[in-house]
Amino acid sequence: MVVLLFVMVCAVYICSICLKQIGVSPNYGFLNVEVFERPCPEPNIEPWDIPFVHYPKPKTYNRDECSCHPVRYFAILSMQRSGSGWFETLLNNHTNISSNGEIFSVKDRRANVSTIFETLDKVYNLDWLSSASKNECTSAVGFKWMLNQGLMKHHEEIVEYFKTRGVSAIFLFRKNLLRRMISVLANSYDRDAKLLNGTHKSHTHSAKEAEILAGYKPMINTTLLINELKQIQEMTSKALAYFNTTRHILVYYEDVVKNLTRLDDVQEFLKVPKRKLKSRQVKIHGGSLSQHVQNWEEVQTTLKGTNFENFLLQEYRK
Repeated sequence: MVVLLFVMVCAVYICSICLKQIGVSPNYGFLNVEVFERPCPEPNIEPWDIPFVHYPKPKTYNRDECSCHPVRYFAILSMQRSGSGWFETLLNNHTNISSNGEIFSVKDRRANVSTIFETLDKVYNLDWLSSASKNECTSAVGFKWMLNQGLMKHHEEIVEYFKTRGVSAIFLFRKNLLRRMISVLANSYDRDAKLLNGTHKSHTHSAKEAEILAGYKPMINTTLLINELKQIQEMTSKALAYFNTTRHILVYYEDVVKNLTRLDDVQEFLKVPKRKLKSRQVKIHGGSLSQHVQNWEEVQTTLKGTNFENFLLQEYRK
């Protein structure tokens, strides 16, 4: 009896030890399955192009079936009244392109390098929601960035950001800087005058609106004219030099106006399917410049015989 009792105690003790090691759980019949996210397949592109292909994961929504749809980052680097608004509406006419406007026109966003990077991260992570935002399958996302909105001031840090994050630059400039100057002066006047029924508009969508705004003829200060044209040329040259090491393309507004097929080069640059792109915007100052300036004869006299004389002759319509 003593031996039997001893065997029973040992058996109970051994069973208790085994049960502790096994870890009995009340959830019988269920397997704890851990789901791993499937990596996206390698894109069929050239090795040099890989840094410019991205798979962002927005914090504000889920890309769902488009999570493995590659996205390219871009920035339109330009100057005010250089056709960037019209150019951007053309890009946004593409199903797969989202260009989010002049986001650094808000000073707080360009207060320092940290706020600039914070804003850029939000845009390129597809968390910047605007009227230009497309669906989850956006193929190219970017915005407009004017040279005087912190771009030149922090160019070294921004170039490094572009190269590290794989951002492509689209330079959009005007060849005829005199025509741009007239547009700047007229737009500045309308901010106060508000010629369209008490409303200021930088861009128009009807021939009637364009005709009303073109009715104002600015007076150009010919004393400062040549120096101001030189300053604009120098700024654009510096921008091209600063961002020369980034992936970029140079587009002139006049070339696009004369031949919309120039947009095919931009679509190829962004690696999106080629589409026929349209815009509802109507050009304000078309035709000869002589009909848009009060002191045209004085402007002619000032520019004749200089490197800017050709600005007097260039005419085109959109």
